Amino acid sequence: MSTTLRDVREVVREEPLMRRRILRVLQTGPHTVPEIAAAIGFPPHEVMYWVMGMRKYSQVEPLPDTTDEGFFKYQAVERSEP
Repeated sequence: MSTTLRDVREVVREEPLMRRRILRVLQTGPHTVPEIAAAIGFPPHEVMYWVMGMRKYSQVEPLPDTTDEGFFKYQAVERSEP
């Protein structure tokens, strides 16, 4: 992946496409943003936008404790069908 910074609007626009990939990673258990980024092959600063969007809409949630490095681990939120 290129080290050139992309326009934030372009990164945010990709969130619906990345949601499935991020949720697939989280099926194996909670992960930090850097771990998710490594798993899907995108820079952590872009993954942060996507994870925060997913958090806003209750698709992921952070665990209460942080790692030794100070990162939160995120987990997928189980959806119940009405």
